[in-house]
Amino acid sequence: METTTMNSFKEKFATDVDQGLSSNPKTLPSRYFYDARGDKLFQDIMRMPEYYLTDCEYEILNLQKNDILQAVQKDRKFNLVELGAGDGYKTKLLLQHFLEQGVDFEYFPVDISHDVLLELENSLKKQFPTLKVTPLNYEYFEALERLNDLDHSPKVILFLGSNIGNFSPERAHSFFAKLNHTMQAGDALLSGIDLKKDPRTILMAYNDPTGITKAFNMNLLHRMNRELGANFVVENFDHYPTYDRLTGEARSYLMSTVDQEVYIATLDKTFSFAHSEPVHTEISRKYSLNEINELASQAGFNVQKHFTDSKGYFVDTLWRK
Repeated sequence: METTTMNSFKEKFATDVDQGLSSNPKTLPSRYFYDARGDKLFQDIMRMPEYYLTDCEYEILNLQKNDILQAVQKDRKFNLVELGAGDGYKTKLLLQHFLEQGVDFEYFPVDISHDVLLELENSLKKQFPTLKVTPLNYEYFEALERLNDLDHSPKVILFLGSNIGNFSPERAHSFFAKLNHTMQAGDALLSGIDLKKDPRTILMAYNDPTGITKAFNMNLLHRMNRELGANFVVENFDHYPTYDRLTGEARSYLMSTVDQEVYIATLDKTFSFAHSEPVHTEISRKYSLNEINELASQAGFNVQKHFTDSKGYFVDTLWRK
């Protein structure tokens, strides 16, 4: 069964790479950043001083955790469902406060990485032995469907870390509308969203001087070499980020630094890259509060409250169905 799953993943990986590198302009899906090394590098990114998003959201959850608790389901049992739980670094602030306040809840961390969930579960057992935890190793909507089949308690869904920024505006609307469909009336959604600000601050977050973000992007080339039998010369590519203040889109590219050809054995196919040709890997969109209000309304939610950090860089926005 495990071998079948691995083969299925490799086929999907190969197909996505083929489609992306055959398109014009070339693209590679950012979800393949996250193998074991990619997971570790991303955790390192979130702790960089330049990556303000983590510190800003940590400040919000730390200083406004009681206001958040008052605004969500406090007086009856609820399920706290986190989409893309990661290492739980910020979420533990809420978990600890909820437990200290005697709140009746169960925590359901959702992540596609089994290793990440296992580490999180072990960490939570040590830190919060009384916490009820049920990890869900599925894609977001499959996890929610399974939970709905098992338990009809009210839900408070966490979607932290500005993950929605990785979606195009159309996909963001579709995602939230679909999420709304899985929720019951009265369920709440707390989403972390990065706000528009000085472009220099944004660019530095995606181009740190220590090169961790570059290593994170380059890891995708290493992964294709290892898992798909590609022969990328990693040194012949560079990490290139941009930011468009009008659209609010920060984009990451792998830039070919020479004219070159790369063979991918799994596909039995050769791809040509021109000097300075960019390969788009990721988008990180920033929003204004007005755009967030509009996004919520279009997806069928009512905005209950915006929790912002002291700099006004980031918001955890609470919506209710």
